[in-house]
Amino acid sequence: MNLSPGYTQDASQARPLHIVERGGWESWRDAQPAAVRAWLEAQNFAAAPGTLALLPDADGLAGAVIGVGDPLDPYSYGHAPFGLPVGDWQIAGAPEAGIRAALQLGWGLGSYRFSRYKTPSRAPARLVLDDVDAEAGDLLTASLRVRDWVNTPTEHMGPEELEAEARAIAQAHGADIEVITGDQLLARNFPAIHAVGRASHRAPRLIALQWGDPAHPHVALVGKGVCFDTGGLDIKPADGMRNMKKDMGGAAHALALAGLVMARRLPVRLTLLVPAVENSIGPDAFRPGEIIATRKGISVEIDNTDAEGRVILCDALTYAGEQSPEIVLDFATLTGAARIALGPDLPALFANDDALANDWISAGDRMRDPVWRMPLWRPYLRYLTSNVADLANAGSRMAGAVTAALYLERFLPATQKWAHLDVYAWNDSDRPGRPAGGEALALRSAYALLKARYA
Repeated sequence: MNLSPGYTQDASQARPLHIVERGGWESWRDAQPAAVRAWLEAQNFAAAPGTLALLPDADGLAGAVIGVGDPLDPYSYGHAPFGLPVGDWQIAGAPEAGIRAALQLGWGLGSYRFSRYKTPSRAPARLVLDDVDAEAGDLLTASLRVRDWVNTPTEHMGPEELEAEARAIAQAHGADIEVITGDQLLARNFPAIHAVGRASHRAPRLIALQWGDPAHPHVALVGKGVCFDTGGLDIKPADGMRNMKKDMGGAAHALALAGLVMARRLPVRLTLLVPAVENSIGPDAFRPGEIIATRKGISVEIDNTDAEGRVILCDALTYAGEQSPEIVLDFATLTGAARIALGPDLPALFANDDALANDWISAGDRMRDPVWRMPLWRPYLRYLTSNVADLANAGSRMAGAVTAALYLERFLPATQKWAHLDVYAWNDSDRPGRPAGGEALALRSAYALLKARYA
């Protein structure tokens, strides 16, 4: 198989790499030769998580030791690929399968640099894979797809390019794909998607992918694909607009998850829906105060054109609900309020079914890829009251993530099991294993949720 730059299967030039948890540090240290113990003591090395030390011998570099926290957390190993010297490294000892899989995934996440426009200053150290874990490899592929897509500026990742990525994945897995573009959206009754995207010179579209055996349980994935968000006529300030290439992060998650489900051949019938638009400023931009038609037949007053993601998602969610799937999962970089509540690393989960929410939370715990459940507090629908339409798309600074989720829920059948993930999809700064830029959050736990329910 082809391995990414962070891996090799040739151990002939590899140096040993010792992985030590802090709790096992003393026993590991005491088993080393006196010279090694003295060397580590001189560096005050104690195997704290995220640290490493190089080990010398008479000829130079003998190996290295890294300190890790939770050995099943892939990010425990994220500091190694760029902390270690360039070269090949082989794990000393025989870690159990779960740790090997976490190490393989974490090494790949730590080796990542977005290189489309700029060559990285150095290559990562390479990990010798004696036994490749195929599922960990597919999880890494999906995670790095999210990073690449979110990092790519809108010039090269607009609605048409997002469609091309979906077509490539569909072709790779034998899925069917249909794309409804431009004024076809009006003819096919997706008026809200059209309204948000009509001002751009790049036509709005709905990407619809179908895969799997019709006899299998039906799962629908929906992702917000706002490829750039100016805020529309309620224009964002410069610092708020700076990173809005990432506003298609929900679509990136949904598309990558669909590719992962197909690669792992989970026994589901899969529907993927991505409304892909640019929220642009122009003569045909939708305006504050306009009444927008929706596929559901619910009229929506536009209180704020910068609350556009929920407007395109409502048509896609309606379409998903019409197909009566067993569950609907949607992913969206929807609100700043979720980030204020939970910060950048912890996606906000909303669900109308306790079992579905608890399954995702449990999957997050297993995968070390967490989510945090937030309330669908329906009395707050009063913040979306309109005097001239059935619903407003915004209207209050109160509980912004909650009201956004409540808005979306209005467009699904009352009996439809549904979970909504409000995700940041971004690292604001460099951390080991988490370079600044696009990030996959709760993607692995979403896959684990589906695997546990259906595999």
